[in-house]
Amino acid sequence: MKTYLKAAAAIAVLTAAAAGAAPLKLTPADPQPASVTPGLAVVYAYPNDVKTLAEASSALKISSEPGRPLAGLDNRDTQEGQKTLTSKQALNVVARITGYVKIDQPGIHTIDFLTNDGLRARVGGQVVGEFDGRQSCDSTILTEVEVPSAGWYPVDILYFQRLGTACLHMRMGPDGKRPKWMKDSAFGH
Repeated sequence: MKTYLKAAAAIAVLTAAAAGAAPLKLTPADPQPASVTPGLAVVYAYPNDVKTLAEASSALKISSEPGRPLAGLDNRDTQEGQKTLTSKQALNVVARITGYVKIDQPGIHTIDFLTNDGLRARVGGQVVGEFDGRQSCDSTILTEVEVPSAGWYPVDILYFQRLGTACLHMRMGPDGKRPKWMKDSAFGH
């Protein structure tokens, strides 16, 4: 029982510290791209199995191939057997997604993702979404960010889908307002 109480107390302290933490400051692309192609670039790997972000990263190092670019990050939950994103299969898919997101309003914002399964998402050099495991299409924790200026911000996402259905969405909104789906038109590469 003492071990449980110590763990619960540690979690409470970490949660309180995180609640008072300053927003993550995003770094805009420098230089700003003069022009972009709509969507996001993607590279795929197809391991026999993938359960963690470490396994996903390793799979990309062993063997990867470019895929058809994603229109953006509004990829709704698939049906069983439907291909994951723009990959050539439904299961055991790893993706490295890169490009830019255009943020029009400076200030404090919140970002989260819906993902099925694992995800590590960096925007403007900061990890703004992470889930290391398997889940149905569910959200990551809301992350508060500071956007210093309007413009393009680099996006680098490691994603994996193991079994069942797949989804990947990004939501963002000004502080104090409910985050909204990011339109595909906000992304470029």
